[in-house]
Amino acid sequence: MIKLRSMRFSRSSSKLGNGGHKATTPTEKDCRSIGEIQWELRPGGMLVQKRESNQSAGEGMITIIVSTVSQSHEISIEATSTFGELKMILSLATSFEPREQRLLFKGKEREDDEYLHMVGVRDKDKVLLFEDPAIKEKKLLGLRNQPINNPSRTISV
Repeated sequence: MIKLRSMRFSRSSSKLGNGGHKATTPTEKDCRSIGEIQWELRPGGMLVQKRESNQSAGEGMITIIVSTVSQSHEISIEATSTFGELKMILSLATSFEPREQRLLFKGKEREDDEYLHMVGVRDKDKVLLFEDPAIKEKKLLGLRNQPINNPSRTISV
């Protein structure tokens, strides 16, 4: 029977330059201290080795300052969230439905499926919120076409 040994953890004495002394391989305890590799799936679908630090780039909670024409909101959200998820949170803080919102970051309108950390949103960054002009116009036309329910007011056309 032939036993094959992995040379992954050992080196020959000639490579170490230790003058002909026998190279030792790490014990099982040493191999356990190295640990098993942990994997994570990134939002883009790539499988990568998990980072060691707890607060690595693109992870954790960030605070975003969302400015409208007249107001400013501080929203705490995970960095790996999408702009669509940000719109859902903003719909609770503002009177705009998610489909009525337009979010601008770094001068560009962002799509709902874009990830915050992938486009470079960091803690304390500013995002601009505008109402969709097409929906705003529909609202104004809808208000203009509705009859006024106040009988004391008469409108002559």
